[in-house]
Amino acid sequence: MIQRPQTIFLSLAAILNLAVFFTPIYRHAVNDPAAWIGSGFAIALTASMILALFSIFLYKNRPNQLKWVKIGTYVQITALGFAAGVLFSMGGFGTFLWREVASSGLILLSLILFWQAGRFVKRDEELVKSMDRIR
Repeated sequence: MIQRPQTIFLSLAAILNLAVFFTPIYRHAVNDPAAWIGSGFAIALTASMILALFSIFLYKNRPNQLKWVKIGTYVQITALGFAAGVLFSMGGFGTFLWREVASSGLILLSLILFWQAGRFVKRDEELVKSMDRIR
């Protein structure tokens, strides 16, 4: 059903991915001399956001929903890799980059939310399978 905990997790993951577009880490990625970093970062964030929203509406087909949540998790890991690359190109994790590190924390939190959503989808699927065995 649409009011399951994984729906909340996926919605929050999509909102956090949208929020990253308004953070300093994204501005630094877009202003990087290597243009592929900014565009790759934007594509990874957008794809992850779309996959989260798409996965919400697959609640009637849990195995398929789990597959798309896993794909979204991998895309989110790619976005986190882009963020780490931008951070390291700016000089690492210094005290003067606390806003950029916090921006990367949003991506990490979104990754954790994807992981939690996958756990809850898997738990629902196991519950349904156990009920089928009882019948």
